[in-house]
Amino acid sequence: MGEADGEPAGAPDGPGRPDGADGSGGGGPRVGAGVRRRRRALELTLAEVARRSGLSAPFLSQIENDRARPSMRSLQRVADALETTAVQLLAAAGTPRRMDVVRAGDDTGLAPAGGGRARPLVRGHHQLHALEFTGEHDGAREFRHRNDELMYVADGSAEVEAEGRTVRLGPGDTLYLTGGIRHRWRAVEPGTRVLLVAVAEHVEAVADPRL
Repeated sequence: MGEADGEPAGAPDGPGRPDGADGSGGGGPRVGAGVRRRRRALELTLAEVARRSGLSAPFLSQIENDRARPSMRSLQRVADALETTAVQLLAAAGTPRRMDVVRAGDDTGLAPAGGGRARPLVRGHHQLHALEFTGEHDGAREFRHRNDELMYVADGSAEVEAEGRTVRLGPGDTLYLTGGIRHRWRAVEPGTRVLLVAVAEHVEAVADPRL
């Protein structure tokens, strides 16, 4: 859900828009402070992050100052460069609350490549992460999470590759993945909506000795 090996380079973004921006204005999660804190913790310059991510230093500066809102693909590239995950950067953008309601109309999403959308359903740094993906999804990107993950198809259909198998999921279908399994998935139909719920990366899951 955000920890990946081998982000595809992608085509360069067109003129008139910062590389990797989703063009949706100032709404959505503000990830700048989290990106800046992580970069400084690693003692990296903007130029070094630009080289690692393939994004321009001016655009990265705009992200850090919340003057640009990256697409999900660009945020994943930034996360790879900062040796973290897009989900962790999104979590750092929110304030943890003991109780939090995310409304359907809240503008909290980011736009993945291909015109889809990724919307965080859990805001802030918690033991659980949840994302809603609507529309197309980059099926070339491989993920491997430290902890367990649940995938639920609410609408449309999705195809998942894991453990040498390809599984197609339809509305109401659920896929459970144990932590450590490499996998990738893609939306098969327009309007596909997928919910991904996972135990956060910072949580160390311990086996129950009674089992």
